[in-house]
Amino acid sequence: MSDTDATARFTVLAREVALPLRRYVARRVDPASVDDVVSDVFLVLWRRLSDVPAEDPLPWTYAVARGCLANRRRSAARHLRLVDRLARSRTKSPSPGEGPGEHADVHAALAGLRELDREIVMLWAWEGLPPKEIAAVTGLTANAVSIRLHRAKKELARRIGKTGPIGGQIPDEERRPR
Repeated sequence: MSDTDATARFTVLAREVALPLRRYVARRVDPASVDDVVSDVFLVLWRRLSDVPAEDPLPWTYAVARGCLANRRRSAARHLRLVDRLARSRTKSPSPGEGPGEHADVHAALAGLRELDREIVMLWAWEGLPPKEIAAVTGLTANAVSIRLHRAKKELARRIGKTGPIGGQIPDEERRPR
């Protein structure tokens, strides 16, 4: 299908489904989110234009909207978990012997890393993210994250003066919920 044909088909499709789609979405999210979800649906429709049935495309469009709404709910849930975790970490009382100067050697060693390597280490150690998810955050490949993390841990160990690897496994109770 040529670009002109695709544009014409999408224009007709958009006119046909826009109003019912908007109503469908408006009944399921807050008014401020309607435009965002509708635009997400239209993006999927454009990308998968050849998959949209020519006859009665509205049910297919609703299925796409349902998926976009589910993605939005999952994103909101992750956001709330993060806010909750941050709030708990700020109100959590320090462990015995843990004060502001505690682990100064680790903080100094972290400060000596390149910014991206420091972010990767902190996402791994403090947020409990595996390399694949760190890759999504940083825009690197999972392999590049693994390599950078390995090198950064070795550099931290060298800076702190330890011979063994830094970190290891994060206890399950401290890992980010999946």
